Amino acid sequence: MLEFLAAPDNLPFSVALAITILMVLVEAIGFLFGLSGVDLLDGLAPEHDAAGAELAGASLADRFMGWLQFGRVPVLILLVTFLAAYSVIGLGLQALAARLFGAPLPGLLMAFAVIPLALPPVRLFGLGLARVLPRDETTVVSRDSLVGRMATVVIGEARHGSPAQARVKDQHGLTHYLMLEPDVAPDVFRAGDSVLLVSRHGPTYRAIRTDNPSLNP
Repeated sequence: MLEFLAAPDNLPFSVALAITILMVLVEAIGFLFGLSGVDLLDGLAPEHDAAGAELAGASLADRFMGWLQFGRVPVLILLVTFLAAYSVIGLGLQALAARLFGAPLPGLLMAFAVIPLALPPVRLFGLGLARVLPRDETTVVSRDSLVGRMATVVIGEARHGSPAQARVKDQHGLTHYLMLEPDVAPDVFRAGDSVLLVSRHGPTYRAIRTDNPSLNP
C-alpha cells in the first residue's frame, strides 16, 4: 500500500490525501482548545454573494462558486471535501489502471484530469450540509457588520502590520474568527485582550482599546 501511495504517478493524490488528514487533525485539535480555522479561512476568501449567484446577470465565476455552495458552506469544509474527493478518485483510478494495464497512468495527466471529477462530490456534499447548517438569510452577516463590535484576541500578539487571531460574536450570537491588528501603531494586543473593531481592510480588521464597560463582549 505504501509503495503504491509513494509511486511518482500517484504523488499528486497521495499529497492531497496527506493534506486532508493534516487539516482534519489540526481542526480537531483546535476545536479542543476552542479555536477554529473555519471562520478564519472564510475571512480570507473573496467576498461572494450566494443568493446573487442565482440571478440572471451573475458572472460565470459567481455561478460556478454558487454551484459549489460557496457562501452557504464554510470554505474550509469545501476545501477538505475537494481534497478528499480528489485523492480518493485519483488513487482509485490509478489502482484500476494498474490492474488493467499493469501500471498507473501518467501522473501529470491524471493530476489535471481528476480535478473536474472531484467537483461534483463537493457540490453534492455542500448541498446536503447547507440544509443543516444554521446559515439562512436571518443569520448570515456581512464582514463589515462586525465593525463596531468587541473582539477578544485568542492567539498571538497583534501589532500594527502583524495581525493576530481573535474571536467576535455577531448580532445573532454566532462566533466568528478573524485577524486583527491595532489601529494605532504603538499598541500591542495580547491573548485575552478585548478590543473594539473600528475598521476592515480586506481580510484584516483594525481595533482599539476602550474602557467603555457597555461594550464588553
